[in-house]
Amino acid sequence: MSVQQHSCQKIRILGVDPGSRITGFGVIDVIGNQHFYVASGCIKTTPGAPLAERIRIIVRNLQEVITTYQPTQTAVEQVFVNVNPAATLVLGQARGAALAALTLGELPVYEYTALQVKQAVVGRGKAAKEQVQHMVVQMLSLSGTPQADAADALAVALTHALRNCSLASRIQQGLTIKSGRFR
Repeated sequence: MSVQQHSCQKIRILGVDPGSRITGFGVIDVIGNQHFYVASGCIKTTPGAPLAERIRIIVRNLQEVITTYQPTQTAVEQVFVNVNPAATLVLGQARGAALAALTLGELPVYEYTALQVKQAVVGRGKAAKEQVQHMVVQMLSLSGTPQADAADALAVALTHALRNCSLASRIQQGLTIKSGRFR
């Protein structure tokens, strides 16, 4: 994609924090350097249901979110390697379901690690969930604190907006990228 496609004129970003029990989603609009809250929530699967049923719930509900809010870009948190390999595998499958829903919607998908999200939103990679929630409330001027998974999804969307707009504004200022560095 060209840089102009990434400009910060106006974009709607769907952020997703995948989970096998709860998948958070957050939708923001970005106009210039301003971020506006659109919606957020959680897709909850049936506790104890077979994995295939939970995957179906995630895909169908994300497709509904896409249809309702019409995002132009999506951002997903990458899976971290857990101490428990079985839990990591299940989380990876839930993430795969989210990616399938997004790609079936023919949307560009950007991926960020938890460290990148915390650094972008809080300013440090070891930030606690409560700090992420607090900064999401501040950055989007929310009247209340969203549920943790929804706040994480909003943080993923904000991370994409901040990284996307930062790159576009630097290029608009005449900076170029050479050998992976701004000049």
